[in-house]
Amino acid sequence: MHWGLCALVILGLKCPGHTEVEPRHALAPPSVRPGLEVLLSDSLHLIKGRRVGLVTNQSGVDHAGKSGVDRLLDAGVRVTALFSPEHGFRGTADPGAAVQSTTDPVTGLPIYSLYGRNSAPTDSMLADIDLLLVDLQDAGARYYTYLWTTVEVMRAGGRRHLPVMVLDRPNPIGGLVQGNILDTAFRTPVGLIAIPMRHGMTLGELARLARHDFGLTTELSVVPVAGWKRAQYFDDTALPFVPPSPNLQSVEALIHYPGTCLFEGTTLSVGRGTDHAFEQVGAPWLDTARVLKELRGAPLPGVAFRSVTFTPVKPGDGKFADTLVSGIRLQVTDRKRYDPTVTALYLLQAVSRSGGPLFTADHRHLQRLLAEPLNDGLFASGNWATLAAGWASARASFLERRKPFLLDY
Repeated sequence: MHWGLCALVILGLKCPGHTEVEPRHALAPPSVRPGLEVLLSDSLHLIKGRRVGLVTNQSGVDHAGKSGVDRLLDAGVRVTALFSPEHGFRGTADPGAAVQSTTDPVTGLPIYSLYGRNSAPTDSMLADIDLLLVDLQDAGARYYTYLWTTVEVMRAGGRRHLPVMVLDRPNPIGGLVQGNILDTAFRTPVGLIAIPMRHGMTLGELARLARHDFGLTTELSVVPVAGWKRAQYFDDTALPFVPPSPNLQSVEALIHYPGTCLFEGTTLSVGRGTDHAFEQVGAPWLDTARVLKELRGAPLPGVAFRSVTFTPVKPGDGKFADTLVSGIRLQVTDRKRYDPTVTALYLLQAVSRSGGPLFTADHRHLQRLLAEPLNDGLFASGNWATLAAGWASARASFLERRKPFLLDY
């Protein structure tokens, strides 16, 4: 069967040791079913008899919290290899840390790391594979590297003439589209294609768009999520919440992440190594009173700010380990009105004006995250909020450009 680029038509929809996770509503009927379950219940014939390589991690579970690896094996699917993205198969590795390949002690299957020595499956890894499945929970923000891994898998699949099937999952922060559009001159693993900081798409849809943008010939299909609507956040789905990476521990953190992730390119901590990573930023020298005063007059609906202190423990980014930090905590008060990307610019501006060493001499990481031209005058003036002035028209063009790649959510 030649799939080409398609979404499977199913149920009227268009086209770690394997621990179980406690479901959010254990007795609720599974009105939202991830692509994993849709495949197993309605389209198992598409993969029966094939040798399957599965790209997944701890987030690849069903509505009851059962590992997708176990679900596939229990269904008689011939899984021959596992592949893991950034943070590893169990999602515990630090950000940016190289992960070693290993063997799954439960199944005996090889787990090939795609975030370390290799970023794409090699020919030897694919020797006993007829089909590649991708089952990863994306975070809804451009910086997340799971799209990069998916594209690398598609490239490898195309090279070996292996079809790739994405088992889709909800965008955990819904369908709002916010922030700037990536300038492809600044393409990196944390910004791969010309999409906004908050893109409002699923990983399956992003894979379809990336296939087009890179001119890939890979046979790509997407098994849609059943029952999910684009306006829904993850906590509307009754699916069990599994943190997609160690420092995104809640839907609240995920909503802030498209904005607060920019502070990874500054000297401030984003709260890694605390219970509220990406919900707060801070440094030992931060004058929180001055920052809050600056923010008071800013046009930032849907979010509240307060002064906090926190102590990062094994933060993974090397920032202020075991040190008391003065910080600003963000809290969403209205999801429909809150724009984390514009909020982050005003927060950068407020911190810049409050004094203190906001930036190192090397601005490259902030450049990678913002993925648009930055000049020395901007760093000198601290007028970060002015960047947002030119974002709206580019977003409007993006909304048109993405239409052919969207699924019926």
